[in-house]
Amino acid sequence: MMIMKKLTLILLSLALFLPAPSTIAQEMPEKLKLKEVRTEKKIRAAREKVDEMIEDTLTNEYLDTISIRKKLELNDYSMIGFQYGASLSQVMWNPAQKQDMLLMPVNFGVMYTRYGKMFGYMPYFGFQAGLFYAREGYQFEYDEDDDYTFTIEGAEKAVMQVVELPVLAHIHVDFWKMKLLVNIGCYAGYRMSIERFPGKNSSVAEEIKYSFLETDNRFDYGIKGGVGIGLVFDPIEIHITGMYKHSFSSLYQPDYYSEYYYRYAYPSNIIISAGVHFQLTKRTGQTKHNLKKIAKEMVYGK
Repeated sequence: MMIMKKLTLILLSLALFLPAPSTIAQEMPEKLKLKEVRTEKKIRAAREKVDEMIEDTLTNEYLDTISIRKKLELNDYSMIGFQYGASLSQVMWNPAQKQDMLLMPVNFGVMYTRYGKMFGYMPYFGFQAGLFYAREGYQFEYDEDDDYTFTIEGAEKAVMQVVELPVLAHIHVDFWKMKLLVNIGCYAGYRMSIERFPGKNSSVAEEIKYSFLETDNRFDYGIKGGVGIGLVFDPIEIHITGMYKHSFSSLYQPDYYSEYYYRYAYPSNIIISAGVHFQLTKRTGQTKHNLKKIAKEMVYGK
């Protein structure tokens, strides 16, 4: 009994010193509010300090030295253009013959260009296809040592009119208002007409002066490639290119002269040309297709 009385007295004394539960419940929210206020003050002070640092650093003088350039993003766009140029023409003879390069100031055509991103993100590729009319030929050189000029059918010189259809892989690197161009591909062509010019000591038969022989090859094919530079003034581009064209179709059948000793003659041309190309779709910025895609995603989601 004595022990129970002592325990009761101890518990009563502790109860006198402990705060009431209602008092604890009132003090907790006040402490949390005080802590939140202190945190907000610290955040506000930190923001004010950052703003002061920005104002001290980003002065007008400093901002004038910063150059902000927007990244150039190219669309998959297409063009149509017109090229005109001149060529230096010759033939790779077998057996070899002395010759001069023949300047042909006629080489023009229309070209369609389509640009696209490889794998969806590499905007450096495209293709070109076109139709060209040109003149090409050959001219043999006078051999002073032998006092002789080689001829074919009595002609020291011949000029052909040809049409060709090139299909080229197109590589481009764009920067500022310019672009670097690289083209490589193949072509098919047709030799429409020929004019043969007699030499000083030779003559050309009238029936073949303006016509091909049965042993001549009129269909042409080969490779074509080159480099160039483009000047961009949206929506117009000016392309200046240097191209090399090499034929795999000999001017005549190898056995036309002898069935035992074959002869070959493969034309080649160095072409310098300039052209104006018109953009059919937007080179940069949002296209109608992109805007429709964005609107569809906004309505239906991705």
